Amino acid sequence: MKKAMAGVLAAGAFLLSAGTALGTPGWHGVSTIEGSGVRFHSGEYRFNPAHQNHGAFEWRGKLEDADKKDGHNVYMQVRIEGHGWVRYNGKQNTTVALHQSNWDGAQLYTSHAYMRACRDKGSLQPDNCSPTVHFVNPKALKG
Repeated sequence: MKKAMAGVLAAGAFLLSAGTALGTPGWHGVSTIEGSGVRFHSGEYRFNPAHQNHGAFEWRGKLEDADKKDGHNVYMQVRIEGHGWVRYNGKQNTTVALHQSNWDGAQLYTSHAYMRACRDKGSLQPDNCSPTVHFVNPKALKG
């Protein structure tokens, strides 16, 4: 009887984990985002479903200081609809791996997200950023 119960519990745990894996959204590639002296590459993103990781726009990739001789740091900026830019610092003269989530606590899931890679040129000169990349959650297109 104990072996049968253990088998039922093991099968239930397996089916539950398989269902969770199937419900997890897949990752989508992000084209390289480049600006003067900065590069974000090997990037991926996903829009999490409602109630999973806050329905966040989740992203990861490598932020690279593409001009190691200029003496400037690099950073990523990410923005979701209705909010300002959030800054994620890199490191001067190197490449760092980033993995972050951005969401609005008042919404079930994130509909629109924007990313850009920037070079910090200090307080006397304006920073320069790559063109902004816009991502749309397919759920946002459904009425």
